[in-house]
Amino acid sequence: MPPEDSAPDAGSDADALETDYSFLGRALRRRNAAAFVHVGDRFDDDMRYLTRFGGPDRPYAFVYCNGTATLCAPTLFDDQARREFPGDDVRVANQGDAAGRRAAAVLDDAGASGTVLVPQHVPHDAAVYLENAGFEVASTAAVADARAVKTDAELNRIRRVQRAAARGVARVEAVLYDAAVDGDELVWQGGPLSTERIRRQVNEVLAAHGVSDAGNTVVGAGASAADLHFTGVDAVRPRETVLVDVSPRGPDGYYGDMTRTFAVDPDGGWERRAYVAVEAAREAALAELEAGVAASTVHEEASAELAAYGFRVDDDAVGFTHSTGHGVGVSLHEAPALSGDDELEAGTVVTVEPGVYDPDEGGVRLEDLVVVTDDGYELLGEYPFGLVPRSRGD
Repeated sequence: MPPEDSAPDAGSDADALETDYSFLGRALRRRNAAAFVHVGDRFDDDMRYLTRFGGPDRPYAFVYCNGTATLCAPTLFDDQARREFPGDDVRVANQGDAAGRRAAAVLDDAGASGTVLVPQHVPHDAAVYLENAGFEVASTAAVADARAVKTDAELNRIRRVQRAAARGVARVEAVLYDAAVDGDELVWQGGPLSTERIRRQVNEVLAAHGVSDAGNTVVGAGASAADLHFTGVDAVRPRETVLVDVSPRGPDGYYGDMTRTFAVDPDGGWERRAYVAVEAAREAALAELEAGVAASTVHEEASAELAAYGFRVDDDAVGFTHSTGHGVGVSLHEAPALSGDDELEAGTVVTVEPGVYDPDEGGVRLEDLVVVTDDGYELLGEYPFGLVPRSRGD
């Protein structure tokens, strides 16, 4: 059954989001470095993870030195920074101070010298300020690596957003179930049904449950269902596949990700064969999930299952054209990729999303979010399967 359409639950103060900065201390010791610095704005997911601060769209700085985490808050945002930042110190900016210069000042006050670690995508001007202050700047992947393994509080955020995603999918199925076949088109509530009308229905449900669609709601039909990220307008017709990929973002910055595929009055041809194959590939992929397993093993098993059903794999246009999954957290796509060779760790959140596509036929994808455990996996949200839309009740 679909989740109950209850009050919004995408956010909660019951389990406060913290960031354990001990991973930065370990990175500094391994590299014999003095400090870690990052500069970014509210659109930088590493900064969101490090600071838990929903600041403005102008740069601010985070500094970790001598075991102390400092946020250099932007002007007029110091009160919000003190409420949200889980670190040790908030420093207030002077009007016009560059974030990189402020980070260098924090290091100077701490008596730091030598190497400063930064993410590879740190702004160039911030790196220049650090170098001009006498520091050697070196890149690190420590933040990306830390983000891959989720805490219980992070998992709870993702579960809540995934429940909202499932409600969005439920709305699509309800609309398709209620649509009437009128010749070569589907009619719903007095007018032809289109991908845009469905998208609006999904996004309305997401907003009602406290999450943002973030421009990520993908609805494709027929040929456009073979477009992995279709956000245009297309007619929804009987017998064609309708692919809906719902990837909302919650108020704390964490994403959900769920895909289902439907067809109204299918004729039992390509779309039925593809659906059965993708269901089997999904089960094969899930059977491989476990801490210590190479991520690529999951993709290889899904690919082998689809090939056994006669679908091409590793093709750019037809068949299985993408990885079986990717990490999800404060970014919709983050480490690890299920096409890589790194071993999966317990606490890693990934999508499992095999699919097959043919521009002449349509597209079928089934996607869920799971957290890897020591002995397998846990689904972070559920929604029933079935190619033909049905009434799921209230």
